[in-house]
Amino acid sequence: MREARFLKQHAEKWKQYEQESSLSDPDISADRFIELTDDLAYARTFYPASNTTKYLNGLASRFHQKIFQNKKESSNRIASFWQYELPFLFKKYHRQLLYSFLFFIVFTFLGALSAKYDDSFIRLILGDDYVNMTNANIEKGKPFAVYGSGSQGAMFLQIAFNNIRVSFLTFVFGIFFSIGTVMMLVQNGLMLGSFEYYFFSKGLGMKSILVVFLHGTLEISAIVIAGAAGLVMGSSVLFPGTYDRLSSLIRGGRDGMKIVFGLVPVFLAAAFVESFLTRYTGMPAWLSGSILLGSLAFIVWYFILYPIRLHRRVDQFHASDSGTDDQNFIIWLNRKLNLEK
Repeated sequence: MREARFLKQHAEKWKQYEQESSLSDPDISADRFIELTDDLAYARTFYPASNTTKYLNGLASRFHQKIFQNKKESSNRIASFWQYELPFLFKKYHRQLLYSFLFFIVFTFLGALSAKYDDSFIRLILGDDYVNMTNANIEKGKPFAVYGSGSQGAMFLQIAFNNIRVSFLTFVFGIFFSIGTVMMLVQNGLMLGSFEYYFFSKGLGMKSILVVFLHGTLEISAIVIAGAAGLVMGSSVLFPGTYDRLSSLIRGGRDGMKIVFGLVPVFLAAAFVESFLTRYTGMPAWLSGSILLGSLAFIVWYFILYPIRLHRRVDQFHASDSGTDDQNFIIWLNRKLNLEK
C-alpha cells in the first residue's frame, strides 16, 4: 500500500486519538494503544524513515506512558514478575534456551572425553591446587571434604556472589554477537565434564552426582539459562528484524536482563544448598536424590512447562481479540495485577 493511501485511511482516526488522548477510561486507552502499535508496526515495515512512522511512534509512546508509566504499582508487583511476566517472556526464548543447553552439554562431553585421553587436561581446567587437594582428601577417605570447610554464612555469600557474577557476565558477553556467551558456556561445560570424569575415574562417579548435583542442578541450570539470556541479546544484534539495530539491541538487552534478574532466587537457593546441605556428604542417598530430582523438576516446570501453559491460557483468553499476543498480554497482565483503575 502506498503511504499516501495509508495516511488517507487512518489520518482522521489518529487525529481523533491525539485530541482525545486525555480520556481517563483505561479500556479505551488500551484498545487505542493496540491499534496504534499495529499501525506503527506496519509503518516501520513499509515506510521506516518516513514522518508517518515518527508521528505514530510519538503518539503510541504517549498512550504507553498514559497506560503504564503513570499508574500506581500494586503491592504484589514483584511477585507478579515471577508469577506471570518472566515465564511469559521466557516462552519467547525457548529456542535460545535449547541452543544454550546444546552448547553446554556438547562441551561437557568434550571435557570428559578430553580428560579421558589427556591426563594433563584435568589439571589444566581445574587447576593443580584443586586436584592435589582432592587427591589428598580421597586418600583420607573424605573426597568431598572441601564442601565442609569454612563458615557456612561466609560460604553462602561467596558462592552466591560468584554465581550471580558468572551469570551476569555470561549474559553481558552476549553483546559480542553471542560469541562471549558461547565461550562462557564452553568454559563451564569443559569444567563440568573434566570434573565429573575425574571422580568417575576414581570410582566416585555416583557419589559425586549425589553430592555435587545436590546444589549443582540449580546452579548449572541457571548458568545455561543465563546463556540463553546472552544469546537473546546477541541475536538482537545479529538479527534485528524490522527494527534498527540499536532498538533491537535495547529490546534484547532488556529481555535478557529480566531473565538474569529472575535467576537471582535460583542462585541464592543453590548457594544455600551448597553452603548448608552439601557439606553433609553422608546423608542418605534417597534424601540427596530427592533434593536433586526436586530441583530438576522445578527448573523444567518453571522455565519450560509453565511458560507454555501460560501462553496457552493467554491465547485462549484473547482468542477473539485483535493485535499480537504480546500486546494482548500487556493489557491482560495489568488487569490481572489490578493496575488498571
